[in-house]
Amino acid sequence: MRRALQLAALGAGRTSPNPLVGAVVLDAEGQLVGEGYHARAGEPHAEVGALAQAGERARGGTLVVTLEPCCHHGRTPPCTEAVITAGISRVVVAMGDPNPLVAGGGLQRLRDCGIEVIEAVAAAEALELNRAFVHRIRTGRPLGTLKWAMSLDGRTALPNGVSQWISGPAARTWVHQLRASCDAVIVGGGTVRADDPLLTSRGRSQPEPLRVVFSRSLDLPATARLWQISLAPTLVAHGPGASLEACERLDQLGVERLPLAACEPLALLEALGQRGCNQVLWECGPELAAAALRQGCVQRVAAVIAPKLLGGLAARTPLGDLGLTGLDQAPPWNERAAARLGNDRLWILDNPVDTPPPSP
Repeated sequence: MRRALQLAALGAGRTSPNPLVGAVVLDAEGQLVGEGYHARAGEPHAEVGALAQAGERARGGTLVVTLEPCCHHGRTPPCTEAVITAGISRVVVAMGDPNPLVAGGGLQRLRDCGIEVIEAVAAAEALELNRAFVHRIRTGRPLGTLKWAMSLDGRTALPNGVSQWISGPAARTWVHQLRASCDAVIVGGGTVRADDPLLTSRGRSQPEPLRVVFSRSLDLPATARLWQISLAPTLVAHGPGASLEACERLDQLGVERLPLAACEPLALLEALGQRGCNQVLWECGPELAAAALRQGCVQRVAAVIAPKLLGGLAARTPLGDLGLTGLDQAPPWNERAAARLGNDRLWILDNPVDTPPPSP
């Protein structure tokens, strides 16, 4: 199962709206004869790839898979039928599929055909791997990660606004990889005006994640690297107060627009969830970051801390006002990981409200 989980992770950032799935086939003597993983939405599922590699050697053998095989027709046929046709005698699965179209039906179909089913093997690891997919299925919204880089004294820029570069090359490379694992990267209009970001994975993901600009009034520069849609797709979400002239300018550039009745982070995530996004990355300024936190749009924080002191009473910090009046309203987040990135430190924390409980 651990090998199947390793295989599943190879599809990170490319399978949405589908989950990450890996599969291994053992023959009747327990020898490895096939491997597969879901590489991209619309392409064969992990089970189909592993069974195809195994061929006739799968008959009477075992399929080890990280997620319950699907039992419905989507962009590909149901995997349960491929398992049955291959003559598999036993299926070992890490976790059930929370998708209502499956939700136990796949395992029941296998049992009805006389196939032995063993469940909950490495369930906690499988749940962590597909936490974003599970979150979208249960809430209708993608899982949100809020990322920032700051100095040791909590500053994201000097008092004069200069912010490049607080973190070092290793940390920036890690951020590019983080973007590659997400379906969309979100910034506000202020970030576009101040930094003119590119927001790509620097080629680590093909296609590149969707670049999303969140702007109430479309007060955006006429030229920006985000308008270079040949590099990566860009979506501008805006409120009803956007001027017709600004809308037409983006339309002429070929930049997709998303009008929102309520220009709020929650409405944006609901729209992205409908597009099949499983995971988004917030790389925004302090006010939008605070709004995203207040509205429950952030399940994870990734903070890069540089060993620098920037000072300044008016210097920018990662977050705007969260509306807290007492420290008891700010429960500690759960540490998920900590690492060293060159001279910088990385700290990843999970929101205690959204952290899944450990498997029994």
